Amino acid sequence: MENFDLQLFAEAGDVVNGSAGFVNAYTGDKTEFDESHTLSPELKTFYDTELLENARVEMYYAQFAKKQNLPKNHGKSVQWRKWNTFDKAQQLEEGVIPTGQKFGISTRVGAVNQYGTYAAISDVLELRAYDDVILGATEEMGASMAQTQETLIRDALLTNTNVLYCDNLDENGKVVSTPTQPGQMTAGCLLTPDMVAKAVTKLKKDRVPTINGKYYAVIHPSVAYDLRKSKEWIEAHKYAAPEQLFNGEIGELHGCRFVENVFAPVLGGEYANQDGGVTYATYILGKSAFGIIDPEGGAEMIVKPKEVSGGPLNQFSTVGYKLETNGATILYPERILRVMSCSSYSAEDEEN
Repeated sequence: MENFDLQLFAEAGDVVNGSAGFVNAYTGDKTEFDESHTLSPELKTFYDTELLENARVEMYYAQFAKKQNLPKNHGKSVQWRKWNTFDKAQQLEEGVIPTGQKFGISTRVGAVNQYGTYAAISDVLELRAYDDVILGATEEMGASMAQTQETLIRDALLTNTNVLYCDNLDENGKVVSTPTQPGQMTAGCLLTPDMVAKAVTKLKKDRVPTINGKYYAVIHPSVAYDLRKSKEWIEAHKYAAPEQLFNGEIGELHGCRFVENVFAPVLGGEYANQDGGVTYATYILGKSAFGIIDPEGGAEMIVKPKEVSGGPLNQFSTVGYKLETNGATILYPERILRVMSCSSYSAEDEEN
């Protein structure tokens, strides 16, 4: 019998490439990466992916936008163009040349601005915490980026003047009045199935094209609470094709599908109702109603280890992101209908 050290047959050698440095397969000794040997590009790709994936989960408005790429070195602005439409033809008079119509093109211009934030992670927290602190911070940065984008889109759409106010109803559901401004709204101005039908009818009469055969509304949970009590409401999981869902989609009513978003406008101040409570804006959208710019390299995850950003004693790392966006550029005002309402929660919700 002869004894053999099986470790002699290991192929790893004395240098094993690890996530933060080199490891000796026989002794366990570790050596940090030097400037020419590092896996930081791989880690950056991983964190970039985490940022974007977590951001997409939180995006509701952006999924309905007409996106326009902006390559590097092409300035900060994008121009959308659309053809002017023609009037219907008139009956011809024999031998008489009719008056021709003017044809042209109109434009909408959007420009990107830069936004960003970061957090510093101490070396003690990074080394001693049970969880992956850098990964956790990256995930939360993704949520922050989505919230930034969503809020900018929401606020841009609020400037559109195509508005429908919900009727003020009494306890029996009878229409008492129809407001024309937020200060005239009362607790009875709820988003009802009849108001949804009115909104859809208006969009149809304005010849607004649908999105895959439906209009889509982005609605606050407090408003959705009132609407979902209707017998006519169809839950998303009961669709004929439930797999064809947008992010956050909860149900359908009168040819309009609803996407629930906690960042949908909850408005106070000049938008407060008659009792001083908040009002809500539900945006009902048609096809290509607004545009957002998707700049090349416009979203960047930035993770700096303590050796780079931690000062003379390597005391902290930083995790952050930069985002370039135009918020939203309204392309077709008639394709965005803002439905103003109160809800059962108007007296307790805070504006956002």
